[in-house]
Amino acid sequence: MAELVFTNPNYLWLLLSIPLLIATHFFILKNLKTKAWKFANFEAIRRVTGATPNIKNTFVLSRNIFLLVIKLVILTVLIFSVADPILWYYGKSTSNNFVLAIDSSSSMLADDFQPNRFVAAKAAAVDFLNNIAVATKVGVVSFAGTSFAELSLTQNIGDAKQRISKLDIQRIGGTDLGEALITSVNVLLPEEKSRTIVLLTDGRSNVGTAVEKGIAYAVENRVIVHTIGIGTEQGGRFLKIDILSKLDEETLREIAEKTGGNYYKATSEEELQKAYDEIATLTMEKLSLRLQFPLLLLALALIFTEWGLVNTKYRTLP
Repeated sequence: MAELVFTNPNYLWLLLSIPLLIATHFFILKNLKTKAWKFANFEAIRRVTGATPNIKNTFVLSRNIFLLVIKLVILTVLIFSVADPILWYYGKSTSNNFVLAIDSSSSMLADDFQPNRFVAAKAAAVDFLNNIAVATKVGVVSFAGTSFAELSLTQNIGDAKQRISKLDIQRIGGTDLGEALITSVNVLLPEEKSRTIVLLTDGRSNVGTAVEKGIAYAVENRVIVHTIGIGTEQGGRFLKIDILSKLDEETLREIAEKTGGNYYKATSEEELQKAYDEIATLTMEKLSLRLQFPLLLLALALIFTEWGLVNTKYRTLP
C-alpha cells in the first residue's frame, strides 16, 4: 500500500489557475491573429500551410495546442513541487522502536480476565519485551482520561518491565485515545528508526482529543499503530458491579488501518499473548520518498523543451 501526502497542501489551490492559463493562451493567440492579418506575408503563410488549405497545419500552428499542453504540465508540476509531495510506502525493517500504550481506566479492573484485564495486559506486555530484538528501544505510556509518558525510549528492557509492573489504575475518568496517540508519538520522535505503537484498550474514546487528530499526527510522523481490543463479549465485574465490554472495534480498526498497523481482538489471555507475539515478529516499516526535487527537474526539462519548440517549429512568423 502506498500513499501520497503533501507537506504543504494549501498550495494545491494554485491548481485553480490552470483555467486562467488556458484562457490567457487563446486570448493572446486571438490578438496575435488580428495583428498578423494587418501585417501578413501571405506568401510565407502559403509556404507553411501549403498551397491548398491543410486543416492539420492551420490548426496546430495557429492554436499551438502542443505548446499549451506543455505549459499546463509545467504549471501543474511546479505547483505539486511547491506542495512538497511525499510518497509513503511499506518495506522491510531491520529495527523498530516501540511504545506500549496501555489503558489504565477503571474498567480495566473487570474480572473476565484473571485476575483482571489490567493485570493480564501488563503480564502480556512484559512477555512482549522478552521477544523483541536486542537493539530495540521501548517506551511506556498509560492513559485514561489523560495520558502519561511513563518511560522514555530506552534499551534497558529491565527498566521497561519494572515500569510496566508499577502501572496503576488512574483516577481520571474516561478514555482519551486521541491524546494517547499523540503522547505515544511524541515519545517516539527523538529516534529515526521505524516507529511503532502498540495501543491496548477495553473501551472507546469518550473524552478529550479527537481520535482523527491523533491518527493524523501518527501518519504525519510515519508511525505505525497496532491496536488491541481486550475484553470478552460477556463483560466482567468490577467494584461488584456487572459491566458489559463497550469496545469500539470500528475506531480501533480505523486507527490501525490508517496508520498501516493491524487490529487484534483479545477475548482471552491466550489471544492477548498471541497478539503481542505477532506484533513482536512484524518487520514492516513505513518508508518515505520525497518527490519535490524530481518534480523540479521534470519542470526544468519541460521548460527547456518548450523554449526549444518556441524557437523552432512553433516560432512566430515575422
